[in-house]
Amino acid sequence: MKMKAINKIKYIGLACCLSFASCNDYLDINVNPNSPTYVQPDLILPGAINTAAAYQVSYSTYGGNVVGYIANAGGFSGFGNLLTYDYVAGTGSQWGSYSNLLDLKYVIDGSAENPELVNFKAAAEVMSVYQFHKLVDQHNDIPYEEALQGKANYAPKYSEASSIYVDLLRRLNEAITLFDGESQTVKKLNASSDPLFKGDIDQWKKFANTLKLRLLIRISAVDALKAKVTEEFGKMDMTLGFLTKDAINNPGYVKDRPNPTWSSWGYSTAGNPVPTSRVPSFFIYGFYDGNKIDDSWRGKVIYNDFGVTTRPTPLNQLGNETGNPPVRSGYSTWYTGVRSSASSITDALGVVKGPTQGQPMMLAAESYFLQAEAFLKGYLTGNMTTAFENGIKASFNYLYLDVNGALAAGKNVATDFAAYKAANAASYLVDISKAGTDAQKLEAIITQKYIAMNMITGEEAWNDYRRTGYPKTTPGGSKYVDMASVTSNSPRPDKLPTMIKYPTSEYNYNAANTKEINHFADQIFWAKK
Repeated sequence: MKMKAINKIKYIGLACCLSFASCNDYLDINVNPNSPTYVQPDLILPGAINTAAAYQVSYSTYGGNVVGYIANAGGFSGFGNLLTYDYVAGTGSQWGSYSNLLDLKYVIDGSAENPELVNFKAAAEVMSVYQFHKLVDQHNDIPYEEALQGKANYAPKYSEASSIYVDLLRRLNEAITLFDGESQTVKKLNASSDPLFKGDIDQWKKFANTLKLRLLIRISAVDALKAKVTEEFGKMDMTLGFLTKDAINNPGYVKDRPNPTWSSWGYSTAGNPVPTSRVPSFFIYGFYDGNKIDDSWRGKVIYNDFGVTTRPTPLNQLGNETGNPPVRSGYSTWYTGVRSSASSITDALGVVKGPTQGQPMMLAAESYFLQAEAFLKGYLTGNMTTAFENGIKASFNYLYLDVNGALAAGKNVATDFAAYKAANAASYLVDISKAGTDAQKLEAIITQKYIAMNMITGEEAWNDYRRTGYPKTTPGGSKYVDMASVTSNSPRPDKLPTMIKYPTSEYNYNAANTKEINHFADQIFWAKK
């Protein structure tokens, strides 16, 4: 991987935009002989967190394209390999996040030299783990041990994916112990320096612990790592706990510098719909409209015109380019507010709430579903059913939050969850007590997790599918049960790809270490064989 040297002037730019969105302009590193020689590491952390939040939308989108959240709309052409899965080098890859990892390394290295910045170092370590594991989950082996050395090593060797995961677990353990929010000699994180948790060290620890749980669950079926998994679960601090609140980044998004979800799936600053050329798929919609599960409660806050027979939500199966509905004029399909004109757009609930909404990094719903799986498989001790139901409730809760993060007036999570459970009383995918086997219980957990992550963390839904085979898909079946594109060229039974190819830059500048990927045959090391 060709890594350019760090140019310190970029950090002045980052420091100036800490209160805004992704600061993508500052990912470009230019040579400037007048650049300062040093910038405090604590000034870099907020911008790095904001950039990671912006990348989260891109990760979710690539996952949603594969795992049945998103389909091509009518009236557009040129979808190419997104429909056939004949991915070329770099399709869907978020390799650019190495630039953000370089920023985080600057914080880690600089904070290590200043004991007062221990909390900044710990937070940067957690965010670095968050970014690195996502790259592994896309590509498997990646530059890791020799990465981020700038001009000292333009062609780093690739590290084995499983060894990277083991080291990421070590780093999370160390970060949890590093956090020290009480000592008077330690500089505190606050709302300015920490757009994710506003200086709440307990939440940072829970986030790290939940991220550790995610990694352990993901590798739990890998034979060579089972001893490591057992060891790590055995020393997991259960008194620390896991996320019970959504991890939501918000540096102060405003209309002119909006939340990245809004700018990707909602509206431009001029009030025009973002030209996505995408609509929801029948596969995901069936979990709301009764074709698989009856869930009008969440469906109404996610999808424009959900359940309206006279003007139904536009839907398609990926790959169908004949007679499929276009994107509705003036509206984003995932926006459920009122748009009277370009200058009159109300805030909404659901996924696309408004330009000032926070950006989810990890949902509390995922935390509960991870716990439910750990309880089911005996890795941790706890009530699986309670965790499962808390996961569904947490999903309702996030979708019912308004743009300011408050529960919307008139919304009652407990009441609507009870109604949801009653409406689907015969389905073990909703009432897990109806599941007769552990396989059905796992299917229920992963399927509800899939529903909760819809258009929020789509990459995690694809990771779970590759790891477990859930939610179930029926290749060649109806549009409501077949996740895959109808024009897929994948020879696999499920007609889906398995991973993402490395970007062209790697083949151009690091060819000696970069291998060709067969994205229909090669698998991530933790994938179900």
